[in-house]
Amino acid sequence: MSEKKKFTIEYEIKSSPRILYTFLLEPNGLAQWFADDVNIREQVYTFTWDGEQQKAKLVNARENKLVRFKFIDDEPQCYFEMEIVQDELTNDVALAVTDFATEDAMAERKLIWDNQIQYLISVLGA
Repeated sequence: MSEKKKFTIEYEIKSSPRILYTFLLEPNGLAQWFADDVNIREQVYTFTWDGEQQKAKLVNARENKLVRFKFIDDEPQCYFEMEIVQDELTNDVALAVTDFATEDAMAERKLIWDNQIQYLISVLGA
């Protein structure tokens, strides 16, 4: 089994960090773009895609800045993080996504994120 490698992709998003953050943290916000259904219980999020469930623990959250989730059945070093990056001069907002994938799955993972974030942007009306 090949080892997963960390990667980060950044997306420009025309939204305020405060609004964007609710779509990264709140189950009903996440369910609008990230998964078909999202439930939360004691900091554990259950994401559903096409009837398949995956559980992830919210391991870090900084208000209007970032969320980090760790899939319960994933390798110990792996997580996925969405960080809101705001340029101090222009106030432009970007979303930096950090995730892990094997070399074989890397291109596909990035494509999945591209699609998800495009969906998020359309939901935000940005």
